[in-house]
Amino acid sequence: MTTRRAVVTGASSGIGEETARTLRANGWDVVAVARRADRLAELEAETGAVAFAADLTKAEDVAALAEWLEGSGPVHSLVHVAGGARGADRVEDGNAADWTWMFEVNVLSAQRLVSALLPQLRRAAASDSHADTLFVTSTAAQTAYAGGGGYNAAKAGESMLVSALRLELNGEPIRVIEVAPGMVLTAEFTVNRLGGDHAAAERVYDGVEAPLTAVDVADVISYALNAPGHVNLDLITMRPVAQSAQHLLARGPLHPRQND
Repeated sequence: MTTRRAVVTGASSGIGEETARTLRANGWDVVAVARRADRLAELEAETGAVAFAADLTKAEDVAALAEWLEGSGPVHSLVHVAGGARGADRVEDGNAADWTWMFEVNVLSAQRLVSALLPQLRRAAASDSHADTLFVTSTAAQTAYAGGGGYNAAKAGESMLVSALRLELNGEPIRVIEVAPGMVLTAEFTVNRLGGDHAAAERVYDGVEAPLTAVDVADVISYALNAPGHVNLDLITMRPVAQSAQHLLARGPLHPRQND
């Protein structure tokens, strides 16, 4: 049985890092991609995932990654986790540089990777029954919220890219999977979004019982990739129980309603 190899982006922290760990624990070969080479080196030493440092907003880095992958083995799965948010401004107060960065890191990086790696995914599908593309978007792609306009637009753009790709690959044994998490508590995402304001970031999760963790999302990603090759999980929306919808969040302990 062929050992499958996944390229996991955003692997230096959060969901990407946990996805690399989980896939390695499940017997996958993993190429861990991110900008921070020092963090990747630690992951490589701990898990055996092979590190490749790249900035996915730079076409030359994506081309270098594709060239290196070409010479080092097949690519069965592209797991695109890298992305991010900057700012929580109203639309009228939005910072154009932040919005541009969010489009680059969430949408254009996905397009660059698909363009660069699809030939290798097709070869793997031809020899090993199927290949995968999996993209981590967000419930922000599905429902707008005040202060989220830039991130809403970027993640909705990425989600539309995924949907179009699934249609374009119809007839090929290449799965196109979207995982859209709601509230996830990670060490960096909200802190980075709020410009390093740790106190403000803590308030986002204040009183929320059991928000999702990066491990939760990584487990779902692993499940989707390890499902039988003819099963495509088009869109997986996942939230903590405390978050019934993008705008409806319970703060405080969860408890059953008492019947009279």
